[in-house]
Amino acid sequence: MESALIYFLQLVVSGLSVGSIYAIIGIGYVIIYKSTKILNFAHGEIMMIGAYLCMVLISRFHFSFTAAFIVTLLFSALMGIVLERIIFRPMIGQPVFAGVMITLGLSILLRTSTGMVFGYGNEVFPSPFSEEPIVINEIVISHAHMWAILVSCGVVCMLVMFFRYSNIGISMRAAAENQINAFIIGINVKRMFSLTWLIAAVTGSLAGVLLSNVHVMNTNLSMVAIKAFPAIVLGGLDSMGGALLGGLVIGVVENLVGGYLEVYIGGIKEISVYILLFVILIIKPYGFFGTEEIEKV
Repeated sequence: MESALIYFLQLVVSGLSVGSIYAIIGIGYVIIYKSTKILNFAHGEIMMIGAYLCMVLISRFHFSFTAAFIVTLLFSALMGIVLERIIFRPMIGQPVFAGVMITLGLSILLRTSTGMVFGYGNEVFPSPFSEEPIVINEIVISHAHMWAILVSCGVVCMLVMFFRYSNIGISMRAAAENQINAFIIGINVKRMFSLTWLIAAVTGSLAGVLLSNVHVMNTNLSMVAIKAFPAIVLGGLDSMGGALLGGLVIGVVENLVGGYLEVYIGGIKEISVYILLFVILIIKPYGFFGTEEIEKV
């Protein structure tokens, strides 16, 4: 009985660690969606580029992890601003579908370019974390997974505080809510959109670095971002707190199903999150914390 409980708790803890990475990835999607109503399908590639850049700075240019991490975040911020200025700013006022197609094209371009520059083979990220696991009452968790949980919770808390209480955050929310009204009251809407892409790119690279510590490095790293879609839909497309909760729920459910049912039903782990998503959306069509849109006809 005790061993069964330990096994269950181990699956839950492992699921929370994986789900926390989904949550950070999902936050980038949510930030862009709140501002533009566009799901950025290139977010996984932005995440992957950040991970590759950090790896190269450490392994080839012998940067310390801290220095490489800071340079990666600065580069990501610049990349977000450049992408917004050159590609997405001209799309302001255009149909949302056109913006979505642009992100799909950008996704293919970035993934192909990354493969051409860094190669398509598997790489091992030079992790700064100790390989000695943390053991608490027979529950084992790696340092990388523990930091993923702590960082994801910290990032969500900081962003929620930023958007709720800072003048810039409030201006960004106003611009996302109604661009015309925000412009009338003196908010620089274009600058707010640039900041939106900057923050999304930085959180994406942060997620990429955390993910690369527990995942083999190759161009398929960007595909992990697809698993963040159920997380943000589950939590609510425009809710950062929902992205955190959705990511953790998805990670735990996926791990529990894999631990108990995968041996009996092959492949059930991969589709379990979509089954859960289907059930939840029948009950709550806008997710746990999504904004309900009610139209009178």
